[in-house]
Amino acid sequence: MATPSAETRTAARPTRPVPTRRTTELVLVLVAVLIAVLGYAGVGVELDGEVPADAAEYGVALGVLALLAHAVVRWRARYADPLPLPIAVLLNGIGLVVIYRLDRAAPGPGAAATQLLWSALGVGLFCAVLVLLRDHRRLQRYAYLGALAALVLLVLPIFFPPVYGSRIWITLGPLSFQPGEFAKILLAVFFAAYLAVHRDALALTGRRVRRWQLPRGRVLGPVLLIWAAFVGVLVLETDLGTSLLFFGLFVVMLYVATARTGWIAIGLLLAAVGAVTVGWLSPHVHSRVHDWLDPLGSIAAGRGANQIAQSLFAFAWGGELGAGLGNGHSVLIGFAAKSDFILATIGEELGLTGLIAVFLLYALLVSRGIRTGIALRDPFGRLLAIGLAALVGLQVFVVAGGVLDLIPLTGMTLPFVAQGGSSVVTNWIIVALLVRMSDSARRRPAGEA
Repeated sequence: MATPSAETRTAARPTRPVPTRRTTELVLVLVAVLIAVLGYAGVGVELDGEVPADAAEYGVALGVLALLAHAVVRWRARYADPLPLPIAVLLNGIGLVVIYRLDRAAPGPGAAATQLLWSALGVGLFCAVLVLLRDHRRLQRYAYLGALAALVLLVLPIFFPPVYGSRIWITLGPLSFQPGEFAKILLAVFFAAYLAVHRDALALTGRRVRRWQLPRGRVLGPVLLIWAAFVGVLVLETDLGTSLLFFGLFVVMLYVATARTGWIAIGLLLAAVGAVTVGWLSPHVHSRVHDWLDPLGSIAAGRGANQIAQSLFAFAWGGELGAGLGNGHSVLIGFAAKSDFILATIGEELGLTGLIAVFLLYALLVSRGIRTGIALRDPFGRLLAIGLAALVGLQVFVVAGGVLDLIPLTGMTLPFVAQGGSSVVTNWIIVALLVRMSDSARRRPAGEA
């Protein structure tokens, strides 16, 4: 009697169904909403001695948005990673709580209600991406068109007046947004599509100079041309933060495509040259570099504490456990307290413990994106997932580095947390793309049970 082969035994072995993990996601989403509502109520109790009258409305609004997003994931991407959506809901909820807390300390109209509306738009686009984009590989067809659209989006703010020294805003009446936030997604799609096709040529061909293997100009040329065009526009706009973000994205995706560590050194060199050039050409950026090198210099000069000094004071006052929600003074930072310096409020009122918790949420979101990229079989999806995850991680690093005085201040917004409609909307789109790709990665190939 013939003995069955290993292939026959493997084929005959029953396959276990892939767990969808949707119930896990639902529980985590509800916990995220509960944490945000408790934080909102805690601010009211600390400041007024009672729960805010609109706490129930806030909880219902955030809960409906979160459950709607979960329902669409269950419907259209039932095998997706269960962690990105709850993390996004929790970060978004933390941002709404801290913005509400800062609203209470500053005169004028509050920003929390507007931020909730932007969050609703972001969740709506999250759902639209999952419903309309059934296969992430379709984006590869529109890579060059997306790169052109991204360049146009970056050029448009040049024709509008600068805001706080940078030309990164488009203002139409009461509506204003940053087109560069949308351009970064289009740029990630372009790099993923181009590098997926030419990764072998970039990694294996070219001229060898000592231990370095340089790729052929006709292969790397188009990527460098697009990159130079973006950087040139950003120099004109004096936007150091977005320049660093695009530099980092370019280096990360090139390294992932070629697995050559030399690209990291080349990327850091190009980033240094670009940063020095922008700092030399722009007095606005030069002043930020000066504040970075001497954050307490304004106090010694008798001008009072600048933004970075106020931020460092807030972190020092927070200590390990924080002063408690509502007990901080980070509103003294000024107009930027609700944008990039919102991290100082978290550090002051939630302490080092709360700050580490927020950073761990970002780290978990980035790691799940990278894990999704590793699990995908197609090169385009792998590069896109890792590139989108790197965008989130790089933006957090740039913002946190500036606020903590590790690098010059850039003026970018903290993903999901800081006030800014463009940022919230684009980050919800990034999470939707990661959810879509994780669903593709976890599904079994066609023909399997």
